[in-house]
Amino acid sequence: MVSQGTTTASPDAPATGVSERSGPTPGERARDALERSWRPVGLLLACLAAWWAITAAELVEPYLVPSPGTTLSLMADKWSYIWHHSWVTTYETLLGFAIAVIVGIAAAVVMVYSTTIEKTLYPVLLFAQVIPKIAIAPLFVVWLGFGIAPKIVVAVLIAFFPVVISMVTGLKAVDPEMVQLSSTMGAGPWQTFVKIRFPASLPYLFSGLKVAVTLAVTGAVVGEFVGANEGLGYVILQANGNLDTPMLFAGLLVMSLIGVVLFVLVELAEHFLLPWHASRRGDAVTTTF
Repeated sequence: MVSQGTTTASPDAPATGVSERSGPTPGERARDALERSWRPVGLLLACLAAWWAITAAELVEPYLVPSPGTTLSLMADKWSYIWHHSWVTTYETLLGFAIAVIVGIAAAVVMVYSTTIEKTLYPVLLFAQVIPKIAIAPLFVVWLGFGIAPKIVVAVLIAFFPVVISMVTGLKAVDPEMVQLSSTMGAGPWQTFVKIRFPASLPYLFSGLKVAVTLAVTGAVVGEFVGANEGLGYVILQANGNLDTPMLFAGLLVMSLIGVVLFVLVELAEHFLLPWHASRRGDAVTTTF
């Protein structure tokens, strides 16, 4: 029996003093995107303006630093040529990055679950990382030929280290109480890994992936420097040998653009897979989205 003057709250009604938070409106999202993008866009435009001013004032010879107009005109005239070599480098980068991610995650899991393997493998990884890849790239050309394999190997070697280190850090950063709780509730090692360890390590992993994907571009181009007949590394070497600075600048610009696009794609994946993490908040400085 309900006394008079007493009201019963609806099950769907929010609790007293608690207000529902609606998602951002399209206008708010556009405003946030503009807020994040105007600074880098402004800096890029300032760099282009400085580049144009230096060449327009003839402070340097045109054969040393071409004007932006000359470079962009060359890119438009030889778009099919640049596109072909850009796609070769992109393919090598993506394949090398994918292999580095798979092998890096597997190595990190083994190292975390086996102290013996970690103590054995970690110094070797560090030793391999400090060796300049440009110094050992000719060996891969000798061993594997002038095909795509040496470029992929160099890309894997450069991108592998950030992946494995970030994954090891993420797996070790899991709260021990959560692991103990899952064990108490009867979860086995595989269930604990899938439900607790791996999801908790994803923010660390994506930090390493964003570094690795840009390094993979560098690795592919370094492999092309040593021995190749296609790819942006080949284009840059040919332009340098012919003193074709417009083509040299065009190759560098496209190479940078590939790295930026791949970085943004990894950030997009992080945005959709980790919307709950603190790094995805609107006030996070290191986020693109």
